[in-house]
Amino acid sequence: MMIPERHFVHQTPLKPPFPAGLERAVFGLGCFWGAERRFWIQPGVFTTAAGYAGGHSPDPSYEEVCSGRSGHAEVVLVVFDPQIVSYRALLTVFWESHDPTQGMRQGNDSGSQYRSCLFTTSAEQRTAAADTRDAYDKALGKAGFPPITTELKDAPGFYYAEAYHQQYLAKNPGGYCGLGGTGVACPKL
Repeated sequence: MMIPERHFVHQTPLKPPFPAGLERAVFGLGCFWGAERRFWIQPGVFTTAAGYAGGHSPDPSYEEVCSGRSGHAEVVLVVFDPQIVSYRALLTVFWESHDPTQGMRQGNDSGSQYRSCLFTTSAEQRTAAADTRDAYDKALGKAGFPPITTELKDAPGFYYAEAYHQQYLAKNPGGYCGLGGTGVACPKL
């Protein structure tokens, strides 16, 4: 599949190799259009890309993912400079940008492709993801929300979404974004 060589907003590469010292993270928090925008605006983020992860079929198409047959979630690859923004800071963006208690949906978007998921790329990321999940789960519980349903596992293969999905809301500023947080702050750890 052909995807642009450069990020529409940052003009940085969308595919590796990335400069030395940068880290990768993969977040799923509903429709990837709004999710990607939440991350590309963060200081220290080098590039972002919309894609698919967590399923069983190789190199799925948008239609296949939306059908539920592939098992993939819509996700965002975030390549960041840990000297400028920490993974924990990006986790705060993740937790506060959606409702991680909704199971296989985000708002009106329903289906396994919209599930909340964290795919970690290192042991340090996995520990940080679990720690912040547990702290946020307690904060949400105190606010009357049900338990967090976010999937947490080591990063599987990442498949780039089609070209028209990449940085969609920068190209279509009035485009759909169904993301909405809970209004509960993620505790700082």
